[in-house]
Amino acid sequence: MSSVPLTREGTAALDAGDELAFLREEFALPPGVVYLDGNSLGALPRATAARVRDVVEHEWGESLIRSWNEHGWIDLPVRVAALLAPLVGASVDEVAVADSTSVNLFKLLAGALRLRPGRKVILSEPDNFPTDLYVAQGLASLLGGVELRLVPPAELAAALDESVAVLMLTHVDFRTGAIHDMAALTQAAHRAGALALWDLAHSAGALPVDLTGGEADLAVGCGYKYLNGGPGAPAFAFVARRHHEAFETPLTGWMGHAEPFAFDPRYRPAPGIARLLCGTPPILSLAALECGVLTLARAGVDRLRRKSMALTDLFVRLVAQECSGFGLELASPHEARARGSQVSLRHPEGYAIVQALIARGVIGDFRTPDLLRFGFAPVYLRFVDVWDAVASLRAVLLGREWERPDYRRRAAVT
Repeated sequence: MSSVPLTREGTAALDAGDELAFLREEFALPPGVVYLDGNSLGALPRATAARVRDVVEHEWGESLIRSWNEHGWIDLPVRVAALLAPLVGASVDEVAVADSTSVNLFKLLAGALRLRPGRKVILSEPDNFPTDLYVAQGLASLLGGVELRLVPPAELAAALDESVAVLMLTHVDFRTGAIHDMAALTQAAHRAGALALWDLAHSAGALPVDLTGGEADLAVGCGYKYLNGGPGAPAFAFVARRHHEAFETPLTGWMGHAEPFAFDPRYRPAPGIARLLCGTPPILSLAALECGVLTLARAGVDRLRRKSMALTDLFVRLVAQECSGFGLELASPHEARARGSQVSLRHPEGYAIVQALIARGVIGDFRTPDLLRFGFAPVYLRFVDVWDAVASLRAVLLGREWERPDYRRRAAVT
């Protein structure tokens, strides 16, 4: 890509040779919009609306409760898990699709503490995604005697000692996009006798993840970002097979029972990963997630990663070329292999700049205190979109559009 002219025509030439271009039409993208926020909410696959309509009108509307058997509702979590497992380097029997990322994190942290009796520390970093820290804080308060210990990223390996039960980290930093070395940190945790739990919210569907090869113990992930499952889509949880027999979940719901329809008053855990299930599967949202994962699976993780790195590299180079002198600072790693499928820039007026871009049809987002964050979903984003986004960014900076009072007024959701 380095030989391609940094012009709009040059980016259009890249689109002409894009091996994933055929998938863009699989998404319902509004005209006049450059969508750089797929790392927060993935775009709508065209197949989803028809699929959900069929579930509502035909399966629910006509077959009613018979659909649990006639249309395979009862097996839907397992079907989606089977599609998702290869995207994160796991076996089908190690992934459960259920609940939200936060609920699954609670289950896995509690289970990790039980797997390491006598150890009372959950180790993480201050810049981990806040809800992960909140869940750990809540669990520590509930159990008593458990400590959430936070150290800077460079000190994580040294902080792993005999008191640590589990190392809890997000694979891709949600602010900067920096990638942790999963294999190295997991090995460091194991040398200390601790477990490693990874949050894949900003990884799954955007870059290769090898939970098995990296010897990860536990993981959680999100269904509505790069997996394009829709707002509030079910999440997933991973428990390595070697832990299945001993793993205990604190949420012992009926779907995690060995015989859910025996209606036994005593809980008996289902074998393997099925014990991670809890309540009744949310069929409408699972059907939507299935469409998202099916569409993504057609791309292949390696092709997604190649394009992701090309898109983010192009963005970094174009910002340097077109927006130099306007006070922007690259907050993400400069090397594409060291960052996820996003680029973050720093600017004192970051919030207002993002609002001005949104008004121009370029949708990114802002993260406090000064980060402009742009996600590059390779399954539907074009190279020419990157050019157009940077052209709009230059126009906003050149015209000082961010000075408008309505752009500087903070909204509840950004």
